Amino acid sequence: MCRQVFGFRLAMIALAAPAALLNAGPGLGVRLVGAAVVVTFMTSYVLFRDWERFGPLLLRHPTLLAADTLLASLLLVSAGPDTTLAYVSVCTPLLAGILYGWRGAAVFASAQSLILLLVHATLEGGSHIGPAERLLLPGICVITGAWGSTLRNLMLRFGTATQALAAVKARLAVTEAVGAERARLAREMHDSVAKTLHGVALAADGLAHLAGSADMDPARVRQQADLVSRAARRAAAESRELLADLRRESDPAHATDVLTELAARTADFTARTALPATYHRTGTDAGPPPLLPPAVARQLLTIATEAMENAHRHAAATHVDVRAGVDGDLLRISVHDDGRGLPPDTTLEHLRRSGHFGLVGMVERATSVGARIDIGRGGHPRGTEILVELPLAAVTLTPPTTP
Repeated sequence: MCRQVFGFRLAMIALAAPAALLNAGPGLGVRLVGAAVVVTFMTSYVLFRDWERFGPLLLRHPTLLAADTLLASLLLVSAGPDTTLAYVSVCTPLLAGILYGWRGAAVFASAQSLILLLVHATLEGGSHIGPAERLLLPGICVITGAWGSTLRNLMLRFGTATQALAAVKARLAVTEAVGAERARLAREMHDSVAKTLHGVALAADGLAHLAGSADMDPARVRQQADLVSRAARRAAAESRELLADLRRESDPAHATDVLTELAARTADFTARTALPATYHRTGTDAGPPPLLPPAVARQLLTIATEAMENAHRHAAATHVDVRAGVDGDLLRISVHDDGRGLPPDTTLEHLRRSGHFGLVGMVERATSVGARIDIGRGGHPRGTEILVELPLAAVTLTPPTTP
């Protein structure tokens, strides 16, 4: 706002400078008026162009505005109060109100009004000017001074409100970040370590039952003990993977081939659960598999793994069909089982309230990486299909070229 005031001053000084020079007395008078024109014009130009740099100097030293007022008064005496320089005098109380508050506005408005009255009184022919015309500009100076002080108060209050709003937004952002991190940790624990440890507990219960039976079969005991051992090692590996994921950022140098990893997880699922699961590479793109950042790949693989585990634990399925591939610019991953399917009235809110966070976690994971997820029967006559579609343009990493 102060820059705009100085821009207005520049225009008014430029318009009134010729009249001031023409009306100045020869010799010393012309030099003084010319110097005043140059100083006031350059001062206004500097403050207009670099207000952020020189504005604080004017704010700390009101005497600089007082000196500028005296130079402008010299021009006003030379050019006359009926020129555009009269409007320059109106700018001074406005600036004083904005910069120094109501006290500065009162001082500079009074001084500028007194200067205008003296100019009217001392100019030749001033007696022919009516009282209303003489008091018009001084009255405007008082009004602009009050207006400047009011604007200052409004801007200070707006600045205080803006700072308070920024502080509230910062606190909300921190709270949201903490909540998102807690939700992410809950998903990771639910989808990896918690389920694996539950499997360890079930296997250990089975081992205890076999060991305590009268017709204990050593081969069955060894098989169950091996299952407990493998499940415990898997839980330890998942814990290490989770801790490593919490400590590292996505590193393009460690990109993940999602399709190959998904095929390996499908085969591991069949070996662990004895539920037949087949993997098929689909899509129209027969090129090399896409390389994704570790964070994105982890979310997609966890969704697929969770879908297979749900088919084993809850769906009473006899077969799981996993399909993945690139179709155009989309990476599609589909996990379909031939189980009982979801109840018709199932909603995410109902699942969240009842404590079933598996499907809720899938949706949250897909949303976190910008993927779209569909949960339902799809085009199949029975069962459940989890379909994830991820646009590759924003996440695919370029494979490093070998020299």
